[in-house]
Amino acid sequence: RWESQLHQPLHAAAYYLNPQFHYSPNFHSDAEVKIGLYNCLKRMVPDVDERVKIDMQMDAFTDARGLFGLESAVVTRTKKAPALWWKSYGDECPELQRFAIRILSLTCSSSGCERNWSAFEMVHSKRRNRLHQ
Repeated sequence: RWESQLHQPLHAAAYYLNPQFHYSPNFHSDAEVKIGLYNCLKRMVPDVDERVKIDMQMDAFTDARGLFGLESAVVTRTKKAPALWWKSYGDECPELQRFAIRILSLTCSSSGCERNWSAFEMVHSKRRNRLHQ
């Protein structure tokens, strides 16, 4: 699925910041995922100083230090919605928390596109576009 549809910086950032995936034994943070994460960070956070703070705070998240390592945080990694999990346990890393919630609150749905194409199809059909002499 990654290769065919989800090969975007936004998806890489969401994969990296989602606690259910990040703390899973199957989690692979290779160069491609990290490049996507940092490209997304650069695009969504224009201030260089804030990006540096976020980068420094990612170590606490990766190592599950502080609030990230609490028993309740560990237990709810797979039970809570990712954005809600960050709202509950990301307070020690406010810049990273804000960035993670922005990323993980975005919807991943094609229904908007499908709705547009459906409306387009009603206006432009072979039958309506046929030219008569």
